[in-house]
Amino acid sequence: MKIMGISLLMLGCLMAFSLSLDILQGFDVSQAWQNAVSPFRVMEVVELFVLYFLLFLFFVESAYCFIKGRKENK
Repeated sequence: MKIMGISLLMLGCLMAFSLSLDILQGFDVSQAWQNAVSPFRVMEVVELFVLYFLLFLFFVESAYCFIKGRKENK
């Protein structure tokens, strides 16, 4: 759970940093948001499949470690 929390925290901080830099450069919020998520729009189907598969593996491993830890504590 710590790894997942740290990963999400890093994602949020980096997205906020990217958005703030775009806003400081003079873009409005919607354009800054589009710039932040545009790399995901141009991905092909195979690239999206690999991304979702890796995210799925990450969440499954986190859930497995969490459940295993709870069973060992009982």
